[in-house]
Parts: sequence; C-alpha cells; structure tokens
Amino acid sequence: MSRKKIALIGGGQIGGVLAQLIALRELADVVLFDIVEDLPQGKTLDIAEASRIDGFAVAVNGTNDYKDIADSDVVIVTAGLPRKPGMSRDDLLTTNAKIMKSVAEGVKEFAPNSIVIIISNPLDAMVTLFQKVSGFPHNRVIGQAGVLDSSRFSSFIAWELDVAVKDINAMVLGGHGDTMVPLVRYANVNGVPVMELLERKYNDAAKAKEVMDAMVARTKAAGGEVVKLLKTGSAFYSPASAAIQMAEAILGDQKRVLASCVYLDGEYNVKGYYVGVPTVLGANGCERILEVSLNEEEQAAFDHSVNAVTTLVADMEGLGF
Repeated sequence: MSRKKIALIGGGQIGGVLAQLIALRELADVVLFDIVEDLPQGKTLDIAEASRIDGFAVAVNGTNDYKDIADSDVVIVTAGLPRKPGMSRDDLLTTNAKIMKSVAEGVKEFAPNSIVIIISNPLDAMVTLFQKVSGFPHNRVIGQAGVLDSSRFSSFIAWELDVAVKDINAMVLGGHGDTMVPLVRYANVNGVPVMELLERKYNDAAKAKEVMDAMVARTKAAGGEVVKLLKTGSAFYSPASAAIQMAEAILGDQKRVLASCVYLDGEYNVKGYYVGVPTVLGANGCERILEVSLNEEEQAAFDHSVNAVTTLVADMEGLGF
C-alpha cells in the first residue's frame, strides 16, 4: 500500500516545522512548495539528511512547481506574510488575499481531490476565499485556528492550577482574532470544572473570576504576545503542531472532535460563513458539526465574533476577492 502524501504550500517558518513534524511521525510523504527558488529544496534537504538520526523513512522534497503536489491527500496552506509587531491579522488582508487566490488556483489544478487545511491569516477570510476560488466542497476546506487557540487556553489553565495540561479539556470558538470565544463554563480538568477548582484555590469566587478573565484575555491576545516577543515574525511551532493534529485526524479517520473553522449552514444560527466550532474530523474532512448549548452571555460573545467574521469577509469582497 502506497503512503499518503501531504503537500505544504509555503516554505516559511510554519512550513519548515510542518515538514519536520510530518517526517518525524512518518505521517506521510511530504512535498514543500514555495515560490522562492531553492528555499523549499534547501529546507527539505536539511530535514531529509537527518532521517538516519531521527529514524524516519518518508520522502521529504521541495519544489517551486505546483505540479509536484499532484495526488496529495492533504494540503496544508501557510502561504502569506506573517504578522509584525503592532499589526493585526486583519491588516494582512489585501496582500494575503492575492496570495491565497493564486494558491487556490494551483491546488485546484494539481490536487483537486485533496482535503485542505488553511493556516494563513486572517484565517476566517482566507478559508472563505480558498473555497470560493477552488470550488471545493465545503467539507474539504477547513481552517486551523480553534485547535491552537484551545491549546493556548488549556496551557494557561494548566499552569495556573499546576496540573498536567493533557488533563485539561477546554475549547475556543468563533473567529480567529480578538473576538474569539473561550468557553469558560465547559472548561474542565478531567471532568472537574475549572472554575470550581479556581474557587477552591483562592477561596474567593470574585478572585477566581478575575484570574479566569485574565486567562481568557491572554488567550485572545496570545498570538500577538508571541509576535511582540519575537519582533521579527509570528508563532510557528504551535500553529504547525495544531495543523498536524488535524491532518492526523483526517488521514487516520480518527473522528476527533476539534475546534475548527468550518462552513456553517444554519448551525449555531449562522448560514454561509466559515466560523470556528466543534467539528468531527475524519477521512472526509469535516464530517459533522457538534452544536453545544450556549447561555445568553456565551451566545452574545459568539454572535459578536461572527459579526467580526462577516465584516472581514465583506471587506475582502469589497477589495474584489
């Protein structure tokens, strides 16, 4: 049986980490595409030359030609400019929309049966544009945001409670930006509500809420926090790891429930937009959307986030995309 194949579009920081993670896990053969001559070839050669040391046997190759992504099972798109300090994800809209349009055309021509995971920012708009240009079924075009945002939220909770992060269950919904919605009420440590544990730790409900509010705020600004510290780029390891978790769920038909940016057709009272929600990922991409009950406050926050997404998409369409 032939191995699966993953194409990575964009040979920057995230693309390089993705290629290495896929190789280390022997998840699939890898082809890394970039328009910069020799860049993807150099990165993949470097990774491939560590195969004896790391013990992997998958093929890792770089290319400047879209034809080499042919027959890819999964395509992960990272192409686009990264954020710089003081720049919002939305500031990237015009430049990255031009890049995404070109990417969608290339993937449509050479990997028409692939399932596509988009990482490029502004995420919600880029997923929308890729699907529009490619014409792929909605279930085969998915945005990576919620997996990363949920991991960040979970990490902050684990550090605060001094427990293993793998025992944290927390999810972030909505758009990938400042309006994202960490679901505090559903956050738990192996079934025990996080708020209950915080109240016990501080013996003060008001203090517990203050601490949680700070973690929610940090989650919303987490990408910017990394950008500010790096000064010359944006996060690359954690977004790559998040996309790998999604790719593993798809290639392994794992039916994982992961917060993903998917097309809503009436779910959560949203129709016709890509928004982050709990999604069952399997061999067919987005196989099912899980609707969770939201209280009045949560629904208002989610609606606010959806409004930000619709505004972003409208701005993109106003630019002619």
